[in-house]
Amino acid sequence: MAEQQDRDTGRAHWGFLAFFAGLGGYHLAVLVFTAATADRFAEVDVTDPPVLGPLLLLVFLPNVLLGLGPVVVSWRRGDGPDKDFGLVPTARDVKVGLAAGGAALLAAWLLGALLLRINPDRTSSLNRIGELAGGRTVWLAAAALFVFLGAPLTEELLTRGALWQALAHYRVPKVAILALTAVVFAFLHEESWRVLSLFAQGLAIGAARMTTGRVAASVVAHATNNLLPAVYLYTG
Repeated sequence: MAEQQDRDTGRAHWGFLAFFAGLGGYHLAVLVFTAATADRFAEVDVTDPPVLGPLLLLVFLPNVLLGLGPVVVSWRRGDGPDKDFGLVPTARDVKVGLAAGGAALLAAWLLGALLLRINPDRTSSLNRIGELAGGRTVWLAAAALFVFLGAPLTEELLTRGALWQALAHYRVPKVAILALTAVVFAFLHEESWRVLSLFAQGLAIGAARMTTGRVAASVVAHATNNLLPAVYLYTG
């Protein structure tokens, strides 16, 4: 068993490469998208914005690249995403993931309510996405589906997949890995007013990864955590 664990950890030497490939692709896509669209929206009336439903798919493109980097590097340097990260969920992954996702939801509700009392004028980025869609369109449905399933997969591949593997390779204690990946997860969302809430959610989601040793469990936890925001995005 110890030999198997050493072999599993040893093949994570490409973890940091996978992590920075995903993170670099994300920021490069954001830069390109911002540069390509800045002039188009320079004279938009913010009190009556146009309906830009198709652009919702482009808004989520950078997020896709978060997970694409780890997947490509895993294919080229590792044994493939399923073997390296454990992406196909087992019954235990689902059970642990649902429990951890419920804890993340509770943390989000408690801390979110507190933070909104402190900063009542703050709004979620989901509100802006809903405005772009112009109502309950197929574009908004696609965006909600991505929030529920797509984002958990890509973000978990980056944080609890590539980064977790890289830190484990250098024998960083599991509790420290849990905290570090939660910090990265929190700042990845670029909403400084709720960093504390996101950090707590990251701890809960990461606990699923730490318990099972598989990214599939944290993906289930993350999707559970994102279920209510996805519903809110479409209906709210």
